[in-house]
Amino acid sequence: MATVDWQDRIAVDPAVCHGKPCIKGTRIMVSIILDYLKAGETTEAILSQYPTLREDDVRAAIAYAAGS
Repeated sequence: MATVDWQDRIAVDPAVCHGKPCIKGTRIMVSIILDYLKAGETTEAILSQYPTLREDDVRAAIAYAAGS
């Protein structure tokens, strides 16, 4: 899995989703992606649920959660 700089793909804006971290250009919160992963969903399943997401967005959410 390639390394992704989460700061390129995740934004925190008080005017969007009450300031919760979201994928840039969307209102898809990082926590939603992480909840899907925690529930055992695959990246492919997440991408099918949210067609505007890219695989790098899911990787960025993981990197964000890991604090890297």
